[in-house]
Amino acid sequence: MSELWYNDKAPMFETKTSKSIIHPFAVKNYNGLAINPYQGCGHRCAYCYATYEWSPEFYDKIYAKSNAPEVLDRQLAAWKATTIDPVMVASATDAYQPAELRFGLTRRCVEVLQKYNVPYYVFTKSAIIERDLELHKKYRHNCFIVWSITARSEKIRRLVEPGTPPAERIFTTIKKFTDAGVCSGVNIDPIMPLVTDSDSELDLVVDACKAAGLCHVFGAMLRMRTDIWERMKAVLTLLEVPDGVNEYKRLYHFEEPLSSNYVSADKRYAKRVLDGLEQKIKNRGMLCDFPDFMGPRQIDKSHLGQTTIMSYLAQTSDQPVLLS
Repeated sequence: MSELWYNDKAPMFETKTSKSIIHPFAVKNYNGLAINPYQGCGHRCAYCYATYEWSPEFYDKIYAKSNAPEVLDRQLAAWKATTIDPVMVASATDAYQPAELRFGLTRRCVEVLQKYNVPYYVFTKSAIIERDLELHKKYRHNCFIVWSITARSEKIRRLVEPGTPPAERIFTTIKKFTDAGVCSGVNIDPIMPLVTDSDSELDLVVDACKAAGLCHVFGAMLRMRTDIWERMKAVLTLLEVPDGVNEYKRLYHFEEPLSSNYVSADKRYAKRVLDGLEQKIKNRGMLCDFPDFMGPRQIDKSHLGQTTIMSYLAQTSDQPVLLS
């Protein structure tokens, strides 16, 4: 197993500058905006979708976009529309990976988003976000914090996503956010066939979500691609999954070599797993969806001397100004 996605060396950090930081972002049924204060990620997840050929050092070299907050501020100041869609923080990396402790770019970008009344989602696998609990708490009417958790089993987690904190530590952080009234959720994604798709493993995760005070839980199946398949083959071998490689070929309907396009799991199998997960979530009184309040907002440029009726109302009300 010489081609593992992890080793005993910490990733290198470098800084770079960016001309633009906020971009359109679309995946599956989501269409919106995204920012990525970092390129690369130290969590080293075997199933990572962001490890494209254009970023061969994704795990080993983390680029901090040193001017990200300033560029974001300029882009929002020049925003032509009067409204803005929710922004995903971040779509191609983890905004609260360990690099954030050194550079603090995510915190500064979130402060900029809040200044302009921009709604945002944070997707993370980290407990580092606990540092910014008060920051998100004061903006809880306009943000949604989501943790991606694949399993409770640390045997699986240490192999599949070795750079992430233990699940118990993450759920402790989640409980602090829910206790503070911050709308939070867990995304069980990806669900990996023969690794994390069992009823027992999913029950453990969903039970922990309920105990942490969550209302929103959802999930998705692993999608396959050439580089992801190479890493998953190693996972199946190291976990000693019986006939794992052939079972994946059967479930995903492919023969090697796999193309660079995404391949989805068998529809009947995926429906059975996801329907079962949804029932587990609902049986525990939680919702299998995003919160209703997240949507476009009137962008606030009043600090620039540009005040509109809508931005005035947003400033003088404790509730967000919703747009139909």
